[in-house]
Amino acid sequence: MTDENHNLGRRRLLQSVAASWMLSVSRIGFAASAQVVAVRVWPASAYTRLTLESSTPLKYKQFLLANPHRVVIDIEGVHLNSVLKGVGHQIQQSDPFIKQARVGQYDQKTVRLVMELKQPINPHVFTLKPVAGIHNRLVVDLYPADGAVSTDDDPLLALLEDYNKGDVARTLPPETAKDGKAGRERPLVIMLDPGHGGEDPGAIGKYKTREKDIVLQIARKLQKLIQREPNMKVHMTRNEDVFIPLKVRVAKARKLHADLFVSIHADAFTSRAARGSSVFALSTKGATSSAARFLAQTQNESDQIGGVSKSGDRYLDHTLFDLVQTATINDSLKFGKEVLSRMGKINHLHKNKVDQAGFAVLKAPDIPSILVETAFISNVEEERKLKTSHFQQKVAESILAGIKAYFAQGGMSARR
Repeated sequence: MTDENHNLGRRRLLQSVAASWMLSVSRIGFAASAQVVAVRVWPASAYTRLTLESSTPLKYKQFLLANPHRVVIDIEGVHLNSVLKGVGHQIQQSDPFIKQARVGQYDQKTVRLVMELKQPINPHVFTLKPVAGIHNRLVVDLYPADGAVSTDDDPLLALLEDYNKGDVARTLPPETAKDGKAGRERPLVIMLDPGHGGEDPGAIGKYKTREKDIVLQIARKLQKLIQREPNMKVHMTRNEDVFIPLKVRVAKARKLHADLFVSIHADAFTSRAARGSSVFALSTKGATSSAARFLAQTQNESDQIGGVSKSGDRYLDHTLFDLVQTATINDSLKFGKEVLSRMGKINHLHKNKVDQAGFAVLKAPDIPSILVETAFISNVEEERKLKTSHFQQKVAESILAGIKAYFAQGGMSARR
């Protein structure tokens, strides 16, 4: 072999080795990008949610086992890492559904997650695309098996089950006039909606204050105030740290025949200079300001993603729906104005009138609904204020004062 041929063969060998090395590195990089980067478990009385977060979509298979009750999920295309190994440490003793969890490398391409259960469950497993800064998610919701928990006092479980079937309106009552005048001949029914919850923290302040915690504290204070009123009755869309889809929040209000719906938030804006309290009503034509549009988009993204009775004539149905919703939005604007004026006595107002945007949580067509932005958690000064029990109590008192003023003016008289 000549030196020239030897050098040519050597170059080809080196090129082959380099190509193999680059392909190997590429495969390693691909495998690394497919790993689970976060695991979260959120137990609640209604259901427990387990979320696996990955930089790429996860493929899975699931099945149930008995004696003992277990749910098994095989996750394809991932390798066991320290994040997955830590899933067992996230299970709380107080979790009503999961007794313990373990994970292992089932084969070269599959990780098996096994959750041993405290009671029979109905699992709902699905994937979610990236949204609001969160990666791809594999979500495991564990609900009690049929008949295991009574839903007589709280329809949340039934509504969640219908939501999972894609038919949240199935168990809702038709839109009918309520018996007696609210607050006079019968109690005024108010639904309080603390925003976010569970794996959805909402906005987070500079000092790590979470919106979901603050608004739940405010809602609980307002709940206590309303319970002292002899002519009022109050419900909560959530009274613990649990994720409730936006459509289910609205459906629960309709199921419990709420007269008013108050969603409570403490949101953020792109600028830390933004400050002040705001009140929003629904807009069907678009937001009335750029800030309203931004806030509606961020709130609606937090969902994983009401109707009226029908006549059978789609043109008549559309007309009736528009009439009902237009009247409801007008009532919402009047209601919001009363709350906003009271909020202005305890905090700077971001805007001096009720703003409008397409918030999904305000879309009950027959319930006047408002969304109260108590303050901007992204503003350092207001973040400090929101954390204080004193300011939280003032916010609760202001909302109640607005409710009373709205009804004193006969705001719901036409609706009975």
